[in-house]
Amino acid sequence: MTLLSRRHTPWLILSILSLISLASAHMIEITASRKECFFEDLHEHDQMTVTYQVGEGGHLDIDFWLTDPENNVLAKHIRESTGTTSITAEKDGRHEYCFSNQMSTVADKMVSFNVHGIIYVSEEADVTAPVEREIRSLAIGLTSVKDEQEYIVVRERTHRDTAESTCDRVKWWSVLQALVLFAVVAWQVYYLKSFFEVKRVI
Repeated sequence: MTLLSRRHTPWLILSILSLISLASAHMIEITASRKECFFEDLHEHDQMTVTYQVGEGGHLDIDFWLTDPENNVLAKHIRESTGTTSITAEKDGRHEYCFSNQMSTVADKMVSFNVHGIIYVSEEADVTAPVEREIRSLAIGLTSVKDEQEYIVVRERTHRDTAESTCDRVKWWSVLQALVLFAVVAWQVYYLKSFFEVKRVI
C-alpha cells in the first residue's frame, strides 16, 4: 500500500461509514395533484443515490425526476412503483429530485425513499489500493441489502393490506348473500302460503 493510499484509508473508511449511517428511509404522503421536491447541495464528483418505493395509494405509481443546478434532467421515471437512480455530480450546486402525484386527481400516495450518503471524491483519491476498492464495493453491497430489506418490508405491508381488504370484502359479500337468501326464502314461504289459502266469499 502506498503512502498516499495509507493517508486516505482512514478518510475513506469514515466516508463509507457515513454513507451507511446516512442511508435512512423517509416516508412521505403526496396528495392528489401535488408534488414534493427535495434537494442536495453537491460538489463536482460527489456521488448520490436515490431509491424509492410506493407503498399505498391508487395504482402504486409515481412520477420521479432528478435535475442538476441548471435544471437539466439527469433521471426521469414515469408512473413507476419503485426505482433507483445514481448520479455523479458534474458540477457544483443544488441538485433537486421530485416525486409527483399530479397524474392523479383522487388518490393520495405514500412513498418511502432513501437518499444515500454523499462521498466527496477528491482528485488524489483516484489512486486507490485493492483493499480500498474492496471496502467501497462492500459498502455498496451493504447499502443494496438495506434497500432490498426496506423494499421487502414495504411490499409485505402492501400485500397484507390487500389481503385484509379482500378478506373484509368476502366477509361482507357473504353476509349480503345470506340476507338475500333469507329474504327470498321468506318471500317464497309467504307466496306459497297465500297460494294455498282458501278465500271465503261472504
